[in-house]
Formats: sequence, structure tokens, C-alpha cells
Amino acid sequence: MSDTIRVPMQGARSEGLCAVWPIGAQGQISIRCEHSADFRETLRGAIGLEVPAPLGSAQGETGALLWMAQDELLLLCPYDKVAETMAELTKVFDGWFIAITDVSDARAFIAVKGPQLRDVLAKLTPADMAAHALTPGTIRRTRLAQVAAGIWLQSETTAQVFCFRSVAEYAFKALTLAAEPGGEVGFHIAQPV
Repeated sequence: MSDTIRVPMQGARSEGLCAVWPIGAQGQISIRCEHSADFRETLRGAIGLEVPAPLGSAQGETGALLWMAQDELLLLCPYDKVAETMAELTKVFDGWFIAITDVSDARAFIAVKGPQLRDVLAKLTPADMAAHALTPGTIRRTRLAQVAAGIWLQSETTAQVFCFRSVAEYAFKALTLAAEPGGEVGFHIAQPV
């Protein structure tokens, strides 16, 4: 982790069908290990979060745990707490066959918020944005236009999109374009019952 925090597009924001803005520096720790019952219990004891089911997430007061793959989790924590958290995890998992890696400077997170969230995302990703396929708390690793990305749906109107920092500006601009007024689709908008 560098001493200087460089946040891509700091201060950028677009308003349209959805608001789109880059999230500040985000502490990120990749944890790669077989998700055995012993691992789950040990990790829960160390960070206070349950290991999420596949494609899921767990959120607490100071962070979140995202399912990334069968043997990979991404722990989100305050940027300034990464070194301390890594030291604790390294101590707790001493002797384990595990990889605990600081990846805080590898990815950028972009917030997308608005009632037309699903339609805006559906313009850019092949992933199914239907309410039954992507429920709040779900993590979907996919593509966003021409780049690899992930979508963390936090609520019906809020998501965080994450991608490599090198393509963060592209992802921001693609999301901004997809959210421009006049581009309403109306497909995923909830209809009154």
C-alpha cells in the first residue's frame, strides 16, 4: 500500500438516471483459502463477519466480506486499517495454507445510485439484472462494456461497481453515458401492484 492515496477521478460525479461517483480509498484484503468449516469459524472469530454464501456478501459496522470465488474472499475495511488487519489475520492464520494479500491499490469502486439502477447496469453488462437474479447483497463478477468488473448490489437502488484502477475512468464514463437522461429503458422499473 502506498503512502499517498491516489483515488481515481477524485471529486468526479455525474447525475442522470442514476448518480455515479467514485468511492474514496478503500482498504481491500484478498483472502484465498479453502472455505472449510474450520476456516469459516476462524475467520468469523477474527473479523466478526460470517463467510458469505457463493455470490453473497456480509456487512458489518466497519467493513464487508465479499464472495469472489470458491476459494477467494475480499475483505473491505478502512484504508488506514489495512496493515493492522493484515497483521491480525496473519497471526490468526499462522501455519495455514492461505494467501492474505493487500490489494487496496488494485481496484477502484464506483457508486451507482438511483431508481433506474438495474436498467443502467443492464446496458453495460451481460449479467442478468432482473430482481430474481440479482438480489440485494449479491456480488456478480462480470464485464462492464469492454472491461472486467464486479457489481455489488447493496439495495434496489444502490450498487458499487468495482474494476481495476487502470480502467476506472473508462468504467466511470461508461456508467455516466448509460445513465444519461433520455436513455430511459423502463424494463426493470418496479411496477405498482
